[in-house]
Amino acid sequence: MKKTVVLSLLISLLFMSCSSTKAIREKRNLFSGTWILNNVSFEGQPGTFKAVLFNDASDACFEGSNWFFRDNNSTGRYTLDQTASCNGGDRFFRWSVIENDYGTSQLQFKAIDEKRKDISSGYGYRLDITSLTETSMTLKSKVTENGSPISVVYEFIKQ
Repeated sequence: MKKTVVLSLLISLLFMSCSSTKAIREKRNLFSGTWILNNVSFEGQPGTFKAVLFNDASDACFEGSNWFFRDNNSTGRYTLDQTASCNGGDRFFRWSVIENDYGTSQLQFKAIDEKRKDISSGYGYRLDITSLTETSMTLKSKVTENGSPISVVYEFIKQ
């Protein structure tokens, strides 16, 4: 009787772990490729906001940026256009898709150099995956401004 209960528990744990792994794999496959970040917006508070995203550049610099995700080695890059107010060029990152403690999926990434060495001192970013299809993706990050929560919304279109 004990062996049957223990065996049943082990089998059910195996099925649960495989199903979440499969869901993560499917999302990784959807991420793979080139995306254009066509809109950055803010939700949660009225007014107009300006923000420095990913400790890199202003939100305006990110609109129109090109993002590439390679799923076979979990690396990628985003490219900002060079303008008078934006320092353009490629930024490289290592990325993954995770399930957080609340059961939702997130994209996490951290900065690396061209040789795939960590340049972020272990610091990275997590964005909630609110929508992901073969052609579009919406990510959100939660921040606080003057003690009030705000969500930064990133809308992508796949190339």
